[in-house]
This record gives sequence, C-alpha cells and structure tokens, in this order.
Amino acid sequence: MNLKLSLFLLLTISLLVACKKTGKDQNKKDKPPPLVDVLIAGQQEIPIMIEVNGAVVAFDMIEIHPEASGRITWLSMPDGAFVQEGTILARLNNEELQAQLDQQKSQLALAEKTEKRLNGLLKVNGVNQAEYDAALNQLNVLEASVRITSAQLDKTIIKAPFSGKLGLRQVSAGAYVTPQTVLGTLSQSDKVKIDFSVPETRVSLVKPGTRVMIKPNGSNDTLVATVMALEPRINEESRNVNVRALLTSGSLYPGSFVKVYIGQSRSGINVPTNAIIPDALANQLVVVEGGKAVFKNVETGNRSSKKVEILSGINIGDSVVVSGMLFVRPGAIVKVRRTLNVIP
Repeated sequence: MNLKLSLFLLLTISLLVACKKTGKDQNKKDKPPPLVDVLIAGQQEIPIMIEVNGAVVAFDMIEIHPEASGRITWLSMPDGAFVQEGTILARLNNEELQAQLDQQKSQLALAEKTEKRLNGLLKVNGVNQAEYDAALNQLNVLEASVRITSAQLDKTIIKAPFSGKLGLRQVSAGAYVTPQTVLGTLSQSDKVKIDFSVPETRVSLVKPGTRVMIKPNGSNDTLVATVMALEPRINEESRNVNVRALLTSGSLYPGSFVKVYIGQSRSGINVPTNAIIPDALANQLVVVEGGKAVFKNVETGNRSSKKVEILSGINIGDSVVVSGMLFVRPGAIVKVRRTLNVIP
C-alpha cells in the first residue's frame, strides 16, 4: 500500500512539473518583441557654450609717483576728475634747479661767444688748435649740463601720461614726497578689458576677434566683448590659457567679477541624453540593425540636459533606440513603433 501511494505521488508531481514547464515555454514563445522608438542619426548644428570666471581690468591704469624728491608747491588732482593727457597734476619745489639752470645758460652763452671768436682766429692762425679745442670742449660740457638740469626740472612737474579718470588723492600741497610716494591713481575710464582663462581643450573656441558674452555679478544684463589676444603658451599648473577681451558694449568698474560665456556651433551627431546607457568601461547606444538590437560603445562630447554629442561609435543614418532600451537585450529582435528624424 505504501509503495502504491509513493508511486502515485511521484507521478502526480512529475505531471505538475511538466505542465508548468510547458506553460512557461508557451508564454516565452508567445511573448512579443519589445516596442522601441528610434531616431535616425543625422548631421546637426551643435551649439557649444562654456562658462568661465573673468575680471574687469582698466585699459590703462597707473599709480602716480613723482620722479624726484621734494616739497609739493602746487597740486591739482581733484578726486574722480577726468584729465587730458599732458595735464599738469602737481609741481615740486624747483627754485634751486631753476637758479642752477639760469647760471648754466649764462655760462653757455659766454662759451658760445668764446668758441666763435677762437674759431675765427684759428682760421687766420691767430690761436693754436689746442686753445680752440679747449674752448669747444667747454661749450659741449655746458650744453650737456643744461640738458641735465632741464631734465631734472622736468621731473619736478608731474603730468598725466594719458587721458583718464583720477582716483582718490593721497597727498596734500606742502607735503614732502619721494619717488616711493603714491599721489593717486589714473585709469582710462572710457574702455575696459576682461581677463579670463579657458581650458586647453577649449582654446579652439577663442581667437582674436571672437565675440564673447559678459554677465556682471549680481546682474541680469548681458554685455559683449571682443577677444584682443591670447597668451602664446598654456599654463603648466592650471592647464589653462589666459585670454584678454575688450568690452564693446556697456560699462563696468575695473576690478569687478564677471561671468564670461563663450559659444560656438559645429556640425555633428546629437542624440537624446536618456538614450545613453552608462557602462563601467564606456557609454553605449542601442542601434537597430536588421530588426535586432546591437549595443555599440560610443565616445561622447558636449552634453546638455537634453542632448549629447556623439563623436564616434555610430554613423549618420543609423537607427538609434531612444525609448524602450531598458527592455532590450543584445541581439534580441525588436519592433520599431515610431521613427523620429529630430530629437523630441
């Protein structure tokens, strides 16, 4: 009796397992291929935009120092005033130098007369050559002395080297100053420069004449600047290239912090960001070939929230799966539900 019951139970279990397996095979056989949407890869204009930090620099800016030491006898440096090139800003006490120059000029006038008289006598052998040479040498020495004293006098007069706006005055009339003393600052206020750096991988985006967008800190205004020049070498520590641009619209204060936006466009293949399948070794795309799913490793370029540039791995005309890729396996048959020509 026990033997019959055991055989019956074994037969029942075998029938149940066989039925279950048959059901699974039937379900697997009847399961339809996954539905996918595909994008036909095509050549598109790809905008490239990078953002870097920049600093506003005065086109010309100097600290005003006297070239000589002395007491200021006259001063005209109003805070924030605009001055033209060559405007006299200050004078130092130069009475001693002026008296010295007057003395040298008197001696020079006498030396000129002596040289002229001896030159006439030399022609008629009235004097020897040595006497004339001594007089001529004296004349040359006095002329040089006059030039030296005149140059020293010029150093007592401080002039604006270019047209611009004065900063805050640091001294007062009557103060004793030296070449180390800062009288104030002068900056060219009608135009400013923007200094910024770009990564070496983006150097191709900028060249002299390139227009860049400038956004001041804490403002929604957008200004325009034109690249003037680039450093001829890459910084070995930062791997960046220093760039200088001239602001062509609006106005900014030197020293301000700004955002610099550099944009360009080029032709290439774009796919939706969600079509990329990240892998441990490479990014992948699913391409439909002959009705089957083929996984391809791709090299990506610029990326935005919606698009990714594909540098290599697929070709123009390939059918790239843009939806349903999570249900697709390599080599599996897929059914294309919709074909797109542009990124949705």
